[in-house]
Amino acid sequence: MNKLILAAAAFALFSGSALASDASGVVTRFNADTRVITLQGGDSYTIPRDVALPSVKVGDKISILFNDEGDQIRNVLAGPDMM
Repeated sequence: MNKLILAAAAFALFSGSALASDASGVVTRFNADTRVITLQGGDSYTIPRDVALPSVKVGDKISILFNDEGDQIRNVLAGPDMM
């Protein structure tokens, strides 16, 4: 019984870190005033003011990195090797 509980606890612990995610794609729209980036496929992301935003333009490849919980943007990377 203890081994089962231990295994379930370990699974829960490791699956939490698996929630960290990122979004990558080609920029189809970018509004610098509102800091909203729209990627191919229609997904839009509002970049918080406390996150550094590289030079972004339509057609750029970018990656948007989230925190471990997957609910806050922590970094935006742009360049040809982002996808």
